[in-house]
Parts: sequence; structure tokens; C-alpha cells
Amino acid sequence: MPAIRRHIHIAARPRTVWKAITTSEGLRSWLVDDARIDARQGGRVVWIGEDDEGNRVEEKGVIHKWRPTSHLEISWDKMGNFPTTGTRLTFQLALDGDETRVSVIHSGSAPILDEGEDRDQLDVDWRRALKSLQTLLDSE
Repeated sequence: MPAIRRHIHIAARPRTVWKAITTSEGLRSWLVDDARIDARQGGRVVWIGEDDEGNRVEEKGVIHKWRPTSHLEISWDKMGNFPTTGTRLTFQLALDGDETRVSVIHSGSAPILDEGEDRDQLDVDWRRALKSLQTLLDSE
């Protein structure tokens, strides 16, 4: 199954990083325009943003794994207007010395994860997003 894998070290405790990836306020600070999260296994997730043309897009999914401060896995619904519809997104956090190692795996059989320009752009988008998260949390 195709996947994009990214890792980054952040000079913050896992609890701080967890809050940034699992709360509406946290996600708005580095990733999406708005977010709604039912913070539990089986809970619903909605990320709201804009596409390249300025149109509103929503990514809706279900939380499959919820292990506070260590593991979040979201399965994005197959219906929707977001390019990653039907994919799975996993965040893994681990304390590594004085930092938190953040691993992101975006996987699935959606066309955006197939080899090509769209996949390359998604990889760049994840690199930028994680750098934004790192910059935000390293400064706290």
C-alpha cells in the first residue's frame, strides 16, 4: 500500500505535541483553518480548509486508535471533496531524550498517494506542516 512517511523531532513534551494534533485549537494553530474532534476511539474528526482555488473543503473521518500522548490513527471517509479521501493518517509520538519524535504515516490506495506530482506535493505539504508544528512548539 502506498504511503508517505515523515518524522520530526520537537523540543516539547509528548503531552504538548498531543494537544497540538488532537484539539481544534491545536490543529488550527499549524495545520487547518478549522477542526472538530470527538476525542476518543470511534470519535468523528472534521478538518476544514481551502483548496488551491479557494473553495472550502472538508475532510471527515473516524478515529481508529486513540492512545493519549502516543498514537492517533484516523481513517478518512471515502466520500468527500478532500484529495486524501479514503486514506489513513497515523501520528505516533515518542519521547526521545528531551524531545518528542513525531512520526506521520499517510497511507492508502487513493490516487493522491500513487507516484506522481500529486504525491510529491502531498509529501511537500506534510514536510511544511510538520515544520510549522515544530516551529510553533519549539518556541513555547
